[in-house]
Amino acid sequence: MLRVVLDTNVFVSSLLVKQGPPAHIIDAWRDRQFLLITSPTLIAEIQATLQYPRIRRKYGVTDDEIDQLVNLLTNDAVVVRRNLTAVAGSIPDDPADEAVLACALEAGADLIVSGDRHLLDLQQFQGVAIISARQFFERLSAEESA
Repeated sequence: MLRVVLDTNVFVSSLLVKQGPPAHIIDAWRDRQFLLITSPTLIAEIQATLQYPRIRRKYGVTDDEIDQLVNLLTNDAVVVRRNLTAVAGSIPDDPADEAVLACALEAGADLIVSGDRHLLDLQQFQGVAIISARQFFERLSAEESA
């Protein structure tokens, strides 16, 4: 089964635009079409981002939605516990993105899915492909109809 790390922006977008590629990707994960890999660092980032007042006001994100997502990630994803230092300095313009790389390497992921330009510009990192949510959605759609 394909092992995939989803960047925080994919989760946030899935809650904000219910019919876009990120929402369909989350649905595909819930349907067990791929194995989701995450880490405590990434879960904490998702939770913090969804609690930003401007996101909560503009999109009506509730505590219950945030709690449900965090519980789902904690219980249904593969959560890697150790962070690698081998990625330090890989993204000098945005070191916070290195948590995504560390998670992918630690778990032996096949793909990273992100909307973040710092990650997408890499295209791959130590053998792990980095693609957009749209690209991954198209790949899942093609596999489903094959």
